Formats: sequence, structure tokens, C-alpha cells
Amino acid sequence: MKITIVCDVLGDPNNGTSIAAYNLINFMLKKGHQVHVVCPDQDKKMKKGFYVVPTRDFGIFNGYVENNGVKISKRDDMILMRAIKGSDIVHIMMPFGLGKRSAYICKRYNIPCTAGFHVQAENFTSHFFVQNVRLANWAVYRYFFKRMYSMLDAIHYPSQFIKDEFEKNIGFETVGYIISNGISKDFYPKPVERPDYLKDRYLILFSGRYCKEKAHRVLIRALKYSKYRDKIQLIFAGRGPQEKALKKLAKKEGLKYPPIFQFFDHRQIVGTIRMCDLYVHPSNIEIEGISALEAIAGGLVPVVSNGERCATKNFALTPHNLFKANDAKDLASKIDYWFDHPKEKAENALLYRDFIKKMDREYCMEQMEKMFFEVIDKKKHDQKQR
Repeated sequence: MKITIVCDVLGDPNNGTSIAAYNLINFMLKKGHQVHVVCPDQDKKMKKGFYVVPTRDFGIFNGYVENNGVKISKRDDMILMRAIKGSDIVHIMMPFGLGKRSAYICKRYNIPCTAGFHVQAENFTSHFFVQNVRLANWAVYRYFFKRMYSMLDAIHYPSQFIKDEFEKNIGFETVGYIISNGISKDFYPKPVERPDYLKDRYLILFSGRYCKEKAHRVLIRALKYSKYRDKIQLIFAGRGPQEKALKKLAKKEGLKYPPIFQFFDHRQIVGTIRMCDLYVHPSNIEIEGISALEAIAGGLVPVVSNGERCATKNFALTPHNLFKANDAKDLASKIDYWFDHPKEKAENALLYRDFIKKMDREYCMEQMEKMFFEVIDKKKHDQKQR
């Protein structure tokens, strides 16, 4: 099968969507499929299978875009046509300019086309400070549907939550496949030796981009209500535009141990998870929460937000794994519970072993491949019926 994967944003594998794209590309190549990738990464111009488009110029806002760690594609129809021509199927990662144009081309030339749903409306509206305005988020979902998703043969949803959320806002039932982005087999529990300076501390990890919707602030503020506040070391794995503001807040809150802010590569995050005592996911906006799943697979007990726009609330197996969104006191009480009850914490970690099995990346990528074959076959069948 010849597959074209369209990425408005690709870059380094330092965010959920880019990691999902690389996983899909690598798996399909490993299975022997021919893969074309359209992206704006200029360093990939000479690499086999890559079709590189220009990047968009935002003028005075270029610094802001770069601070978010992304390069955004500028549409180029000639490059798109070269990549898409002769494809058995096209898969789009994001509903932006490149993706929208690819969907149009596929519809015009009867090429099977699918897309992943990796962008919540709030990921977009948060940049304009209206992420909590329902009308604004509704308008974004309607725009996404009208300009791209309505032209597709199927949609890949990483969670039931985001499928329900999208369909509620657009008022339509879509042809959707619910498939997790998957967890690498590298994430499994294993004892590791901590550095000496961390041996007497409780290590709490949160892995996520430093942006407002991830709600790092709630976790920082929770520590002042915890009986273990003078023993807790926060580790924030990631990068993003809110780093300076978060460091300033941590200093203001007078934390005994300043949080560790660091981007970890794959090998480093595996080791960091194994070293920690607890995983907290305070995010208010989350399509799937792959970083939380990785931490769970690595043996950590999670404490997640019950935010109505956050898929990770579905990861809570007990009431002690869940806290009230944006409530620092409630979060502190859940943190204290697990440190007060180490036996229950060990038992809870065992419960999560069965929960995580269905998230195996190899299995999930096989389901993606199956989706492609099914969409291609259905398209051929429908064309014969005309």
C-alpha cells in the first residue's frame, strides 16, 4: 500500500501529535508499505519519502510561534500533488492549511482519505484567551468539520472522549475509529538508582508542554496544602512558553525544592518515570493523555484531573486517582493519601497493569493499518456501486 501522511507540524518528537506521526510512519515502513510524508521540516529535504513545503511567515508573531516549539506549513499545491498522486490512501494529522488542502485534493480525485483528531478546540482558542468560551470552541469545531473532516472517509479518534466531544459540537455522527496512539514496550516498571540528592525526597512527575491548559500551576499550588510539602520534589517533563511564569510561581509559593524543568528524550523519560513515586496530571484540556499512559505503564500510580474536557479522567480506577479540576486542596489530599498508604499504592499500581495492556503501541498501529485497508476497500466498493 502507498500511504501519504500529511503533517502541518512535525519537527522533533517532543509533543503528542508529532510522536503519533513518527510512530505511524515508522510502523508502516516496517510493515513494508511505501510511505510519503509531507511536512515543513527543511532538514528533511534530502530524505527519502519526504516532501517538504515552505513554512508560514507570521511576521511579528514568529517569535511567539517558535516559542511554542513548532514550525507551521505553508500550502504548496505542486508539492502536495506530487506526494499524493498514486496514493492508495492519504492520512492527515492536523486540520490546518496543508491538511485541509489535502482533503480537498483527495475528494476531487476520489483518493481514500482519513485524518487523526489530535487538536481540541481549546488548544486553538487558548492562544486567544477564550478557551473557556463555549461559543468560541463550538465555532472552531464547526470550522474544522466544514473545512476538512466533512470531506473524509473516516476519522481516527485517540479516545472515545474526543469523538463524543466533536460529534456533540457539530451535531453529526461521524465514521470514526477509536484507536489509542499507543504505548511503547519500553515503558515497564524497573528499579533504578536515584541520584544521592534525590534519595530523601518524594518525586512527583508531570509530563506535558508548559502551556496554560496543562494547569501546572494547580500542582505547584497544591504543595502548600500537603503535609509532605517539605519532602516533595516536582519534576515537570517538557518545554513550552509558560516556563518562566511557572518558575516565578514556584519561587513565590516558597517551595523547599524548586521544580525540575527539563525536556527528556525517550530514554531519559523512561528512566525518570521509574525513579518517581507518583504521577499527577492536572491538565484541563486533553484528547488522550499519552504521557499519563506512559507513566502508568512505567509503574506509577496516577492522580488525574476530573475536568470535563479532559480524557484522562477516564484513567481513574478509584476515587483516590481523581481530583477536582483546578482544586489545589483536593489534589493535595489525594497526594497525601498515597504517601500515607504505601500498601494501597502498591496494590493500585498492580491494578493498572491490566488497564494498560490494551494500549500497546504495536497493537494500536496494527489497528491503524486495518483502518486504512477497510477505508480503501469501502471506497472501491462504493465507486463500483455508482
